[in-house]
Amino acid sequence: MKISLFSQRRGRQGSFEELVMPHVEGLYRLAFHYCGQQSDAEDLVQELLLKLIHRADEMARVEKLRPWLAKALYHLFVDRLRRQQRQPADTLEPAQLEATLADNGAGDGAEKLVLINNIEQALGQLNHEQRTLVVLHDVENYTLAELELILEAPIGTLKSRLHRARAKLRQILDEEGTQSLPAAC
Repeated sequence: MKISLFSQRRGRQGSFEELVMPHVEGLYRLAFHYCGQQSDAEDLVQELLLKLIHRADEMARVEKLRPWLAKALYHLFVDRLRRQQRQPADTLEPAQLEATLADNGAGDGAEKLVLINNIEQALGQLNHEQRTLVVLHDVENYTLAELELILEAPIGTLKSRLHRARAKLRQILDEEGTQSLPAAC
């Protein structure tokens, strides 16, 4: 993903770029998990960067910038969601995906792609809070301590919510007859 937000000038914008660029890819992945569509994710990240460009001095003082940025992105997404009330992106039904893969000559990786699609569909059936927590912790590998900062909830609460979200995800996958998640999840 290319961000054309930065000018050729250095100075304040240069320091902003140095602070943010190592995190843009991770922010984009999070935004994609939130939005479900590439264009919406790019718009969300760009909107965040536009809001933060004049706050480089503040950002330079932040001890752990990665969770701070994730929190800002999350809040921006929730604000946007409240304003727009968008529907999640459609995913292919397993039969449609298998047919598409068969038409394209896919072999060994087809089962893995079907499983990934099934997990994405199951994640879409979780409520927003559960989906966000599972994506941040299990997909993006944020620690519970980082999630405490991002989601502004105590670690004990996050642990119980994560446990319930994973159990719900397993239940959805089992009901669909999909291969369940590994026990480590």
